[in-house]
Amino acid sequence: MKIETRQAIDPRHAKTFDTAALRAEFLMEGLFKPGEVSLVYSHYDRLIVGGAVPSKGTLELSAAKETGTPGFLDRREAVLVNIGEAGTVTTGSGTYDLGHRDMLYVGMGDGPLGFSGGHARFYILSAPAHRKLETRLVTIDAAKRVDLGAAETSNDRSIFQFVHPDVMESCQLVVGMTTLHGGSVWNTMPAHVHDRRSEAYLYIGLPEDARVFHMMGEPGETRHLVVRNEEGILSPPWSIHCGAGTASYTFIWAMAGDNVDYKDVDMVGMEDLK
Repeated sequence: MKIETRQAIDPRHAKTFDTAALRAEFLMEGLFKPGEVSLVYSHYDRLIVGGAVPSKGTLELSAAKETGTPGFLDRREAVLVNIGEAGTVTTGSGTYDLGHRDMLYVGMGDGPLGFSGGHARFYILSAPAHRKLETRLVTIDAAKRVDLGAAETSNDRSIFQFVHPDVMESCQLVVGMTTLHGGSVWNTMPAHVHDRRSEAYLYIGLPEDARVFHMMGEPGETRHLVVRNEEGILSPPWSIHCGAGTASYTFIWAMAGDNVDYKDVDMVGMEDLK
């Protein structure tokens, strides 16, 4: 298992970054390596983001010194998303079969975690928790679907809410998935910020030669990152987060912070973007 630590970056500091520095601090590459568990420990709300690709045999996630606890989930909750073919996750309380794009919420203390499935690819999200909640599998068919946007504005999309107050209870993780329909490329525009929560993005479903231009930064000081398939973004509370792709795509969004109110955002007017 490999863990990389990312420090929190002040927006005044971020203004001085060139492209290489922005990518080093906010872009997450190489999360899905065959036969490995790869994690990024972020000082934004202590989010842990990563991937597990069992490919051959079983991979285990039982402990990480960065959490300061004997077990990885002793003081944490987690959400595991299968972005590959069918796979299996074992927890302290049971075994769960995940199909493509299903999500498993794992409550505090329900470790260790085991990952198996020769063609499964597991996206890992974790945040500190304050109490134990029941581990629960939410399939994509059981997620709450919200359709937004229009083809005329290139943002016709479906939002699937998995770990969300309208579907189930969590301590602080809120996780879902947004799929852009054919011909649409924009997500989350007009933009917003939520100063009370950090967010992580994972872009999936992109052709090999396609890219997403992920927009970030303060509303009056925007930047962009060029992102490939299965690469992630750490989005600070002070930053907008939206993007446009050269082809349609899906992204998994995850939030952690002061509350679980999905609609607790500060909208940014188009006239305020620079």
